[in-house]
Amino acid sequence: MRINKTRSKNQEHYSIIQDINKNGKRTTRVYENIGNLEMLKLRAGNEDPIVWLNNYVKELNRKNKEERMPIIIRKDPSKIIDKNIQTSFNVGYLFLQDIYYKLKLDKICNKIAKQYQFKFDLNEILSKLIYSRVLFPASKLKTLELSQRFLEQPNFEYQHIERALPVLCDNMYFIQSELYKNSKDYMKRNNKILYYDCTNYYFEIEEENGLKQYGKSKENRPNPIVQMGLFMDGNGIPLAFDITPGNTNEQKTLQPLEEKIINDFECAEFVVCTDAGLASKANRKFNDKNNRKFVTTQSIKKLKSHLKDEALDLTSGWKLSGSDNTFNISKLRTDEKLIEKYKDKIFYKERWINENNLEQRLIVTYSVKYQEYQKNIRNNQINRANKIIESNPKKLKKPKQNDPKRFIKTLNVTSDGEIAEKSIYTIDQSIIDEEAKYDGLYAVCTNLEDSVEDIIKVNHRRWEIEESFRIMKTDFKSRPVFHSNDEMIKAHFLTCFLALVIYRYVEKNLDEKYTAPEIIDTLRDMNLKLENYNSYIPNYIRTNLTDALHDKFGFRTDFEVISEKNIKKILRQTKN
Repeated sequence: MRINKTRSKNQEHYSIIQDINKNGKRTTRVYENIGNLEMLKLRAGNEDPIVWLNNYVKELNRKNKEERMPIIIRKDPSKIIDKNIQTSFNVGYLFLQDIYYKLKLDKICNKIAKQYQFKFDLNEILSKLIYSRVLFPASKLKTLELSQRFLEQPNFEYQHIERALPVLCDNMYFIQSELYKNSKDYMKRNNKILYYDCTNYYFEIEEENGLKQYGKSKENRPNPIVQMGLFMDGNGIPLAFDITPGNTNEQKTLQPLEEKIINDFECAEFVVCTDAGLASKANRKFNDKNNRKFVTTQSIKKLKSHLKDEALDLTSGWKLSGSDNTFNISKLRTDEKLIEKYKDKIFYKERWINENNLEQRLIVTYSVKYQEYQKNIRNNQINRANKIIESNPKKLKKPKQNDPKRFIKTLNVTSDGEIAEKSIYTIDQSIIDEEAKYDGLYAVCTNLEDSVEDIIKVNHRRWEIEESFRIMKTDFKSRPVFHSNDEMIKAHFLTCFLALVIYRYVEKNLDEKYTAPEIIDTLRDMNLKLENYNSYIPNYIRTNLTDALHDKFGFRTDFEVISEKNIKKILRQTKN
C-alpha cells in the first residue's frame, strides 16, 4: 500500500491505494480515502499530518504482511478428532450472497419487518431459503438442517420459517417490484422486450383445494396443479411472476400480470413475446395499444386455408436478407448441393393480414437446419413406433400430439377385403407425408414494422424462459410441491423465483460461459475445512470456473490457508 496525492483547484486530496490482481492483470484500487489536508490534520491530531500518514501506511503494510505469513498447522496422529464438531463449511453460497445484498433484498426485508410485530430475522430466513434452493433444494424442514452446511450458521428455528412464509406471501408483489427497481442499479435491464410463458407444478395429493386444481398438466401428471406465469426481460433475467389455480386458462393469465408490471414497475412501452398457446386474440389486441407491441409464434396448420396454402408454397415469393431477388426453394427438400449452400440461411415471406379488426404481420420462415431438426425428431419417433409394432401391442390408446403411436394404423381387414383374424399394425405413410410438408417452416405474427431479421432475433430468445422453468423444476427441485395452503404455496414459489433471479445474475457475471449444472455443482462443492479453530483450508478442486467466480466477484477462497480474519473480511464484502 502506498500514499496517493492528487490536486484539484486549490487543495490536495490524499488516499491510500493498493496493488491488486484483477482478471489476471495487475491494477490498483483505493483502499481508503483520507480526504483533503484539513481532514488529514484532524486524524493526525497533534502529530505532523504527513508523518502520521506515512506511519499509518507502514502499520497497514505490516499487518498485511503479517496476514500473509505462512501458517503452521500441527496435527497429532494419536489424537482423536472432537465429537459432534462441524469442520466443513460451504462457501459457494457467498457468491449468491454477494448478489443478494447488491440487489438490496436485505433492505426490502427490513421494510417489510417494520410492518409486523415479529422478533425473528426475516432477512436471515429469506436469504437462507434462497441459497438452499439453489445449492441444497429440499423441503423447508430439511432446508433448516442443510443450511447448517453454510459458513454462516442459521440463527432461526423451523417455527420461524413457518411464520415467515405467510409474510412473504402477503408481500409477494411488493418484493418483485422493489427487486426490479433495485436491480437496475446492479446491472442494466432490457425492459423493452419482455417474454411471457406459463408452466404448471404438481402436488403429491389427489384432492383439489384453493390454488390446487385439476388442469392440463404439462408433465401429464394425474395430480392437482398450480400454474406459474413468468415474465422475463430481454436479457434473460426474470422480471415478475404470479401463481394461479391449475384449472385457469393460461391465456387469461398474461394480462393481469402485465398490468402489474405496467403499474408497479413503471414499464409502459415494450414488446411482449409469447408462444402460440398464449397468443389469444384478446392478448394480441391488449398489446396493440399504448405503444406496446407483440411477437408471437403462429401455427401454420391453424392458419386460414389460403394463408396456409401460401405458406406451404415453396416455389415462389421467398426472400433472403441482403438480396432483392425472390427464390424458389422447393429443391431444398432434396438437392444436397443447394442444401449445403443454404444450410445457414433463413428464407422468408411476409404479408399483412387483418382479422377481427387487428392488423398484424404474418412472417413465415424456412430454414434447412430447422428442416433437418424436425425430420430427425420424426424419424426417431417412427423408429419408436416400429418398436411398438414389433412388441405386438394388443391395444393402442388414442395417441396424443407428438406421440409416436400417431404413426401407427390398425388394419382389421386383409388386402382382399376379408375380415382379418387379428389386427395388423403398420406405419401410416400418409401421416408422415402430411407432417413432412411443414419441415423447415416456422411462422410468427407481429404488429412490429422492424426488419425480419430483428423480429427473428427477438423470437429466438424465447428458449431462455423455457430454460428458466427447466432450472426451477430440475435443478431447484421446485416440484412436487408439498405445501397445503395457498399462502405457503405462493411463498414457496417466491423463493424459487428469487433464487432464479440471483442464479441468472451469476450466469451474467460469468459471461454465460457455463451451464446451470456446472455452476450449481461447483458452488455446492466449494467447501472450506476448519483447522485449529482459527484458519480454513479449501477442500475443493480449483478449476477455470472457480477462478472465474473469484475474479468476477472480487474475493478469493482458494488460498492454501485462509485466516479467520480474512474470512470475516469476505463476509463483510459479500454483504456490502
